Amino acid sequence: MTAATPQRRDFPDGDALAEGLAEAVAADLRRGIERRRQATLAVSGGRTPGRFFAVLASKALDWGKVTITLIDERWVPPSHERSNEGFVRRGLLQGRAAAARFVGLVNEAGDPEAGLAKITQRIDALPQPFDAAVLGMGADGHTASFFPGGDRLGEAMDPEGEALVLPMRAAGAGEPRITLTLPVVAGARAVYLHIEGAEKAAVLEQASQPGDVEALPVRAVLRHPDAKLQVYWCP
Repeated sequence: MTAATPQRRDFPDGDALAEGLAEAVAADLRRGIERRRQATLAVSGGRTPGRFFAVLASKALDWGKVTITLIDERWVPPSHERSNEGFVRRGLLQGRAAAARFVGLVNEAGDPEAGLAKITQRIDALPQPFDAAVLGMGADGHTASFFPGGDRLGEAMDPEGEALVLPMRAAGAGEPRITLTLPVVAGARAVYLHIEGAEKAAVLEQASQPGDVEALPVRAVLRHPDAKLQVYWCP
């Protein structure tokens, strides 16, 4: 099966991409607030979103009506240097955006399996579909915590699956993780794939060709029939 070709916007550099993506996401959130008096955004961690977070935080909108959650998370405390929650709090929940509500994906349980029920309740309480979801992608083709070889990869990428969040363990993941599932991510009103550099552009091109979904899990999003996917890329 060949992936559908998503809408793609190319930018000359990371600053221009951050501005373009932040403006698009801010518009999604404004529409949500106008239509439903609230809006929900799911974002990714990693190194790539830093500039995007800084620009988005400066945008003028009613942040008190916005809820922000994570696409996925390492099962570490927010104070840990590899915590996505910590990264979002330092980079996005600043300035105007400090008024937003944040819903994290970790709790006091010892591992994601033990904490799953409470995290599921948190996500189930959020209005869905989300107004926007911003994904990243690794050089191995993973997105969210859909890692090649993940112990619950098939379940997490099941387009008909009923789970909202799932634990994930994989050799390439480092720590145990917890992730939103494909139906939740792909069901957002707007889905963005934020990637930078020639290497990731090549991975995306490969993922757009026929091949095994579990080998390059970003294919699950590319092939989802309902995903309103846009790719934002810069060199």
